Amino acid sequence: MNSQSLELIRTGVELIPDFRRVLYRPLIIEPEERIIKILGRIQTLSETEVESEINILLSAFEERHKRLKKFFLQRFEQIKKYLLTDHFLSEERKLLIGAYFTQEYSLESAALFNPSIIWDKDQTNLPPGSRRFIMSLRATGEGHISSITFRSGIVDSKNQITITNPTKYVSISDNISNPIYEKKMFERKLSELNLLTDFSINILYLLNPHFTIEDLKSILDKHIKTNTTENKLIANGILSLAVSNYEIQYDNEQLLSERIIFPHSPSESNGIEDARFVDFIEDNGNHTYYATYTAYDGKIIFPQLLETRDFLHFKVSTLYGPEVKNKGMALFPKKINNQYAMLSRQDNENLFLMFSDDLHFWYKKELILKPTYPWEFIQLGNCGSPIELEEGWLVITHGVGPMRKYSIGAFLLEKSNPRIVIGRLSEPLLAPNEKEREGYVPNVVYSCGSIINGGDLILPYAMSDRSISFAKINLKRLLEKLTTNNGKEN
Repeated sequence: MNSQSLELIRTGVELIPDFRRVLYRPLIIEPEERIIKILGRIQTLSETEVESEINILLSAFEERHKRLKKFFLQRFEQIKKYLLTDHFLSEERKLLIGAYFTQEYSLESAALFNPSIIWDKDQTNLPPGSRRFIMSLRATGEGHISSITFRSGIVDSKNQITITNPTKYVSISDNISNPIYEKKMFERKLSELNLLTDFSINILYLLNPHFTIEDLKSILDKHIKTNTTENKLIANGILSLAVSNYEIQYDNEQLLSERIIFPHSPSESNGIEDARFVDFIEDNGNHTYYATYTAYDGKIIFPQLLETRDFLHFKVSTLYGPEVKNKGMALFPKKINNQYAMLSRQDNENLFLMFSDDLHFWYKKELILKPTYPWEFIQLGNCGSPIELEEGWLVITHGVGPMRKYSIGAFLLEKSNPRIVIGRLSEPLLAPNEKEREGYVPNVVYSCGSIINGGDLILPYAMSDRSISFAKINLKRLLEKLTTNNGKEN
């Protein structure tokens, strides 16, 4: 078997990172003594000098961003506690202070890769036979910090793909809030993180059955100042868990490509990685977009869940349970036998299947696939959520072989009982060619989600963590390979 027999077509469409797309974010300066010195220097400027400086600054930066002055004033409010007096400050001086504690960040300067794709709910104002899609991408910038960015595009009646050009503006959400926490669930996650000690049990005892982040911070502040170093570390862990659950809101004026989900919580401080979006059909027939992703703080991996109905309001929450670990979780697009189902890879090697009555709790796993062929001997993983077909659940995979070469494959699961593997490819659908093998991480093709349209599987994929392209595979031929050979050599 080879990719040509499966009629795999490389489209030649390519998305490349654009280092000119920059957002503004806080510039963190430490220690506090430096902040005080900077403020002192700004205070030595006359009002005329302040006006001149801020006018020069705004002329250079205001066209690059929306609502920049608003952000400068927000930064001033966060910094003003370090001022030595309460003297009146003009708005121009406040803006200038805010600017000194703000920086630009080029979110795609290092790489743009690992796409996930779903159909948009809005299919209006399109030519006959065309459909609109939404694609999430992993963008990596300075410091190797990853965030989630978005693009939209259209697949026409001939399965030709067009990407809508993004605007030059990008911005993080202004509205970030923390939810109400349920103490029992919070306690379970502390136990899983080995943070359930006498100290944390005492903190939980003082909390109501449902509490806010402000409640938690208030109790921690009262009990941590005179406590041991070990308990201070536990307190930091408790707070990190709490702020890993939050909500963000964009407004309608921010186009899809302008919305960036940037690391917010301590658990995400080193990045948000590899979101796998799925259009999930609820029991009542409503649709919710979920995405599993990996939060990374530089040391520990935290599997997280992202939820939205409109790509304007997002809810971020922690996944719970002893099997919530490692990377590559992918949710099935609907319940199976009244249970949520998830693919996973807890051991860095094999693919597992999990079922749960609760979307946020995952306790048991079942092995369904081991590395079997040379191109996947090192490890197996999924390339996005399973796709429902009449013939079964189609799963696109990645396998890692010699020289850490990543290739993309596929297998098919029984529809009513996905524990059963119907068929499996013994050779890759897609392996990096000479053009695709060079990049930030060489010899890699990788995807986080695919769609079906007009008889083709449309597969967006990253090329060596550098940029993104698309391939099309004839679905009928693919299923023939999977169902005829039943995973044997083909």
